[in-house]
This record gives sequence, C-alpha cells and structure tokens, in this order.
Amino acid sequence: MALPIASIQLYSLAAEFSADMNGSLDKLAAIGLRTVEAFDFVRRPKEIRSALDKAGLTSPTGHAPLLSDELWTPDGSIPTPANEVVFEAAAEIGMKTVIEPMVAADRWLTEDGVKDIADRLNAASEKAAEFGLSVGYHNHAQEFVASFDGQTAYERFLDLVDPSVVIELDLFWALAGQQDAVGLVKKLGDRLVAIHVKDGVAPASNPFAPDAPKFDSSSLDQRHAGDGDVPTIEALQAASALQYAVIEYDNAPGDVFEDIADSYRFLIEKGLAA
Repeated sequence: MALPIASIQLYSLAAEFSADMNGSLDKLAAIGLRTVEAFDFVRRPKEIRSALDKAGLTSPTGHAPLLSDELWTPDGSIPTPANEVVFEAAAEIGMKTVIEPMVAADRWLTEDGVKDIADRLNAASEKAAEFGLSVGYHNHAQEFVASFDGQTAYERFLDLVDPSVVIELDLFWALAGQQDAVGLVKKLGDRLVAIHVKDGVAPASNPFAPDAPKFDSSSLDQRHAGDGDVPTIEALQAASALQYAVIEYDNAPGDVFEDIADSYRFLIEKGLAA
C-alpha cells in the first residue's frame, strides 16, 4: 500500500485561519504539507479556493454537516446549509469527499436513530455523486455509548450505511469511547480512507455519555502525535487502503503551527505518511 498523504484539518487553526487565511496556508505549506481538510468552507468557497491555489495546496477532503439542521460541537452550534449547497461549494474548491463531522449524541442512543443517520447519509451519497463527489463519516465518542444485541451503535451504523460512504476514523475519539483503535482500523478494512491523527490523554470515561458532565474542547489534554495514549503507529500500519493521515487538534497544547509541525515530522520520520 502506498503511504497516505499527510494533511491537516483546518478546524485545528480555526481562529488563525479566519484571521489570516493566506498567511495560515503559507505557514502550513512551509511545514511541508501539500493538502488540507477544509472546515466551514460552504460560505466562502471562492475565497478558500483562491487561497489554496496561492499556497500551492489542495483540499481533497472537507468537513461539512450533511445530516443535521444544526451542527453541534463542544464549542457551540453552527447552522447548516442544504446538501446541494454543500456539494456545489465542495466541487468549486476541488474536493473529492465531503465528510460529516459530527451527529448529536442523542441520535446514537436508539436503533431508529442510528438507522435514520445511515439512511440520510446514504441519500446524501446519491446526491453527492451528481456532483462527482463521495461522502464520508467522521466519528467522535458518542457512537460508542449505546449497544444493540452486542453491537455498538457505530457497528450497527457500519452495517446499515452504503459501501459508497467512506469512513474517516478519529483515533483519539475512538479511544475516548473505550474502543480498540487498532482493531477498528482492521475491521473497517478498505472502506477506511482517512484517519484523524490526534493524540492525548484519553478521558477516564466517555464524555458523550448521557450522565457525563458537560465539557468543551479546552478541557481535553491533547498532545503531539506519538506523545499520548493513542496507538498511532500501530493504527496507521494496520490500515489497508488509507489515503489521508489528517492531523487534528481540538485543543492544541501550544502554538498551533508548531504543534502541527511536530505531528507532521512524526508522520514523515516514522514512515507513516508522505
């Protein structure tokens, strides 16, 4: 298998990117990155495409909500546009895959809720194909709270979702959900096209459980790749058809560009990404 391409989820530097889009992308290019994963791109596709072109970068994947009227994040809610609007913006930027970043925790607690998520993502996949795009799903930890007949909600989702829907596995959040990250990588097989390279100290319990205390990203103890609890090397080596190794910090421990550079060096020097 060819090495996956190193990338960076722009959510990691949301404030810096919004303040200075061109300067931020120039810094990422100087680190050595050639690709990024766009976030909050639907309202400004022309601006983002122009900035990417100037920096010599591409965004083959991007995050945008496809299944909710409003995207809930630990740091606040974001209103969501129609799927067609998302796909038009993605195509303008030059993306190949639009990835659903997060579905609210309560929708993962029932079998009907999981089926609805899969059905909606299957429908989104059909619509995306009209724009020459595919769709994917990115996990947090709420997908691992409920179980049905011995299956986690995430496993049930994988059984219900169409093979055209690709998977992006966030290693840190899988670990936060008390999952065997390496085992998940092996189980996902060739449908796993991207991994979020994110490390840190895993919470003692699933922070998305119904009885868990409220939290936000600032409470997370995240570290550079290779410096935390996540079995990053083993997980990446277990992947069979991985295309992108996407660095991400929900709570960067220091200067975000230095943190990104550190994780990028880790991926390159360990021979885990190109």
